Amino acid sequence: MPRVWKFANDVDTDQIVPGRYAPYMRPDEDVGTAAFIEAHPDFNANAQPGDVIVAGRNFGCGSSREYAPLALKRRGIAAIIADSFARIFYRNAINLGLPLFDDSRLASLLTDGAAISICLSTGTVNVEGRRLQLPVLPPFAQKIIEAGGISNYVRQTGEFPDVDDSATAVDETARQ
Repeated sequence: MPRVWKFANDVDTDQIVPGRYAPYMRPDEDVGTAAFIEAHPDFNANAQPGDVIVAGRNFGCGSSREYAPLALKRRGIAAIIADSFARIFYRNAINLGLPLFDDSRLASLLTDGAAISICLSTGTVNVEGRRLQLPVLPPFAQKIIEAGGISNYVRQTGEFPDVDDSATAVDETARQ
């Protein structure tokens, strides 16, 4: 059963993947094998596909290394729920198809090691007999995640998602 991995505030990209484990430093290795290799060796040794990271404020701060969220995606992390995210980490993760949820209330309710299941299509989390609602991702982010990342989305549709879907929907309704 997937579980929660709880982290504190200000988890930076150097903690997620130290620079010496960067893909260009180890071209024959999967960057996913280096996720939290030094900062949280228990995670590195035991995280499984479907697990969920829960953190405090400013998750993914530091450098703009795209391979930090890539390492977590390659590990099969189902989602990250945090009080807040560094903006560049947020964009990199969404562009790679890794769902992030900015929700301090939910993050405070989830405990390290708790059994968890997450359903992105319904936006629900089931943990310790409780069903909790995830915040709704913006429509453009939902489209990118459903496609498995921005590259897949562009390959499938031939265009970038409309960042202002809500305004487009209102405009379409007004014209009818």
